[in-house]
Amino acid sequence: MNRPQTFSSNLIIAGLDEAGRGSWAGPVSAGAVILPKACKLSGLTDSKLLSEKKREELFEKIIKIADYGIGFASAAEVDSLGLIKATEIAFIRALEQLKQKPEHLLVDGRDKFIFPFTYDSVIKGDQKYRCIAAASVLAKVARDRLMKENSNKYPGYAFESHKGYGTKRHQQALKLQGPSKIHRLSYSPVKVHINQ
Repeated sequence: MNRPQTFSSNLIIAGLDEAGRGSWAGPVSAGAVILPKACKLSGLTDSKLLSEKKREELFEKIIKIADYGIGFASAAEVDSLGLIKATEIAFIRALEQLKQKPEHLLVDGRDKFIFPFTYDSVIKGDQKYRCIAAASVLAKVARDRLMKENSNKYPGYAFESHKGYGTKRHQQALKLQGPSKIHRLSYSPVKVHINQ
């Protein structure tokens, strides 16, 4: 994995990434990971480029060897605070779970946040830094697992298959049933089905 910037090997760096920003339902999830020096995680890259099986395998390996945290911001928080602020809250909740205090953060994407640490936003960071890639795996797997649980709580929406994203099946379910308690009511494709 190419590194566009080098840091002191003694610096405690946490990688951050999120999942679920574009989803119509469910939370935004965030992962924060501090990897041990010279760890080996074969096949680690952006979670979107991995199969579900590989993500699950890497998830279990990462939580065994890394200092990590996973945070969520609910659909209601996305609606009330806006997506960027809700994502920031999910990141902070993930950071609060770390055992070590990071000295610098590497965050996937281009957005700006308010953190109690210095940080760099890195476009396609999950393909450039292993700590961000690991965070992307944690965020994605944790959220997918939660949405599978939500499929049992809110039957008929097929959350287990599309995880809340805007598929045709999801659109049809919204038309038939209207939004559930975990839908993002501020999102236009959901809003049109309120009080239908």
